Amino acid sequence: MSLENRVVIITGGSGGIGRELVKKFAAAKANVVYTYRQKPIETELLQQWEEEWGVCIEGYQMDITKGQQVRAVIRKIMEHDREVSVLINNAGVRRDKTLLYMSEEEWEEVLQTNLTGTFWVTRAFIPYLLKQRRGRIIQISSISGINGLAGQVNYASSKAGLIGFTKALAKEVAPYGVCVNAVAPGPVQTEMLEGLTSTHMDRLLGNIPLGRVCSPEEVARMVYAMADEELTPQYLTGQVIVLDGGMGSI
Repeated sequence: MSLENRVVIITGGSGGIGRELVKKFAAAKANVVYTYRQKPIETELLQQWEEEWGVCIEGYQMDITKGQQVRAVIRKIMEHDREVSVLINNAGVRRDKTLLYMSEEEWEEVLQTNLTGTFWVTRAFIPYLLKQRRGRIIQISSISGINGLAGQVNYASSKAGLIGFTKALAKEVAPYGVCVNAVAPGPVQTEMLEGLTSTHMDRLLGNIPLGRVCSPEEVARMVYAMADEELTPQYLTGQVIVLDGGMGSI
């Protein structure tokens, strides 16, 4: 496998999608470094994965909305002269409400985490990737950033911003051999959906031709395919891969 013994960085690695990303890349024998804001992945589970696949998995607590903290943690991660092959900007939050009832705090938290946090992390890693003259950056966006969904003005704005971020950065770093792409999933079966009522869930599923939401493992498989040089050519850059079960424009 092309990612065997390579270093993969994953932000938000202990959440629903993040945990599947850590597992997927560890299973491919990549050495994974993940960040988390509050709770890390359980030690027993990490030890099981490390023993099963013979890899190293490291976790670092980091609030990606705080630029100074991000820089300090990344300096610590990189102090062993690692060659990072893949950076996955996965950390994100949702605070759904219609704009009329959305507070300034709910707007700021989502934008600061989903968009500005990606800026802090990516800017801190860019010097290393450019020096290597190779590497891949993958953002986890959302169909909400493409189509816009009612009740998600803050979330949709942040994820649309990630798409613009991806396309602009791809043009900047392409001459250095670095690819930048994004995955835009539809609804994913994570803790973010747990608060939906059965009525809201039925309405949601009615908009998905496949009749179900996406699994975190399916997102991880898509991201892995984009990260692996044997599966996805370097020529794919500045693109957004939509993973929405056929929803299209809604």
